[in-house]
Amino acid sequence: MSRNYRFRNPSALFFLSFSVVEWLDVFTRNQYKDILIDSLRFCQNEMGLEIYAWCIMTNHVHLVFRRIEDIPPGQLLGSFKRQTSMTVVKTIKENDKESRKENLLKTIQRNGSKNSNVKYNQFLRQGNKLIQLWSNFVIAQKIRYIHNNPVEQGLVFRPEDYPYSSAVDYSGEKGVLNGVAVVGF
Repeated sequence: MSRNYRFRNPSALFFLSFSVVEWLDVFTRNQYKDILIDSLRFCQNEMGLEIYAWCIMTNHVHLVFRRIEDIPPGQLLGSFKRQTSMTVVKTIKENDKESRKENLLKTIQRNGSKNSNVKYNQFLRQGNKLIQLWSNFVIAQKIRYIHNNPVEQGLVFRPEDYPYSSAVDYSGEKGVLNGVAVVGF
């Protein structure tokens, strides 16, 4: 578990951001975003991750979540990130259509060689931005921030038009990730 995870109240809601090493734009390809979504689904179904908001950007991810099982939050997030990283790197290696393969793998390997906590490849950066959410105001603020991220980046005009986000769930439609716990304020 990374020493950057600090949980005063393990059953509270948390806001988490994490990014790809060197801010590589790996998640421009839907194939890699789908791997991340599959990892989130696994954590929902098998590890007690309850997701309130999420968004996958080209080089980073945002989540509002809490855990509902007895698995420590740091262990849950560590497993999620490790499995996602291994699967994405393996898929990059096997993807004959990946025009950026050599550069991506070289960067991922270089970052792994610099880090004593990593054996071979480092896909996701350490030092996550993790914030315990303490009020409805702050929860609503973080959810708005997450949903507006694709708008701010110029990917869509309205948050609910971005399919790799829970904004569509908050608009009353069904998104690509089942089981998003929509909160109303």
